Amino acid sequence: MLLVIDVGNTSSAIGVYKNNTLIGNWRISTDKERTSDETGMFLISMLNTAGISPDHIRDVIMCSVVPPAMHSIVNAIKKYIKKTPLIVGIGVKTGINIKYENPKEIGSDKIVNAVAALKLYGGPVIIVDFGTATTFCAVNSKGDYKGGIICPGIKISAEALFSKASKLPRIEIVKPKHIIGRNTVNSMQSGIFYGFVGQVEYIVGLMKAEMGESGIKVVATGGMANLIASETKSIDIVNPNLSLEGLKFIYELNSKV
Repeated sequence: MLLVIDVGNTSSAIGVYKNNTLIGNWRISTDKERTSDETGMFLISMLNTAGISPDHIRDVIMCSVVPPAMHSIVNAIKKYIKKTPLIVGIGVKTGINIKYENPKEIGSDKIVNAVAALKLYGGPVIIVDFGTATTFCAVNSKGDYKGGIICPGIKISAEALFSKASKLPRIEIVKPKHIIGRNTVNSMQSGIFYGFVGQVEYIVGLMKAEMGESGIKVVATGGMANLIASETKSIDIVNPNLSLEGLKFIYELNSKV
């Protein structure tokens, strides 16, 4: 079995593959202050809930955009899973060509998502990740990672409204019944929801025009992907486990070396 871990700014996705089947997956908050023992016990507990023994984990691969959390997580894996994880970064084969001015600047999560989207759906493809930031990544038909866009995420945008405007409350992010809100909460929900739908449609349209290829697919992932995809035809596919799939593909590519 293969343990895959994607450490994000707000939350971390964890999965276990048995051959090509994802037999368990979880999401926990990313805590830079969590000790390696606490992290290890989290891992063991999650594996136990799926009836998976740590002894059955043959290998571990992970990516992270949170360097301060890495020491604790890597030590937890070594101590409790008794494996040294393969960490996606410079020197790890991905199967895609990075056409970025400074490849070191690209978050490994973006590369992992691009690998999965290209492998599963082919290129050209645009990946929209609704995480702490909303990111858009472009991969052409040759498998070249061309670059992307980084925007404030949906949740942090809503939180900014609450924290910076004294009279505005914290809201649940849902699709409102009407575009024109009849109270403060509905007005905020409408602004957040339809604002991000419009953002996706406009940015995807500009990206497609600049990429200049036909048949570009748009794949969405992240916590808010299904919500936004429900309102726009700009998104073709929603895959909540895109990063986990990408980690599996990268592991398979590197295990053949």
